[in-house]
Amino acid sequence: MPNSPISAAAEPRNSPVARISVSMPEDLLAELDSMVAARGFESRSQAISEMINLQLLEHKRKLGDEVMVGTITLLYDRSVRGLQKELADLQCDHIDEVISSLHVHLMGQQMMEVILVQGPAAKLQGIADRMTTLRGVVTGRLQLMAATMPPLHPLSPSKG
Repeated sequence: MPNSPISAAAEPRNSPVARISVSMPEDLLAELDSMVAARGFESRSQAISEMINLQLLEHKRKLGDEVMVGTITLLYDRSVRGLQKELADLQCDHIDEVISSLHVHLMGQQMMEVILVQGPAAKLQGIADRMTTLRGVVTGRLQLMAATMPPLHPLSPSKG
């Protein structure tokens, strides 16, 4: 693939594709080619498009205003008194952002919980921060995507 142009291949096939040229040190190109082969990408373009998308998502997340969808994934010790109630209460407190959650019992006292969320990125980060800093949470991560879900139940104005 030497000297091939890099294209933005992440868009749907019917979208126009822009071609760009990228210059980089040969050793970095060799590492890129190794990663492309190891991960099974069809091309450098596909790999670079994914990397750019990830960086753009991170940039949007830091800006904080954009509505995004994502997951908060937690690993915690279910034997810590009151932790599961605190997590449930936090989800209820943020009912507009929390769409759904799933928890799975792991070995010993470990529990994994995946919470589907949607809302302004900064608010979702705040919710994730509150959850991941609770006593008994071993690790947690917020993963966001630049997409939104349609409303689950469009509420009509209250009659009253």
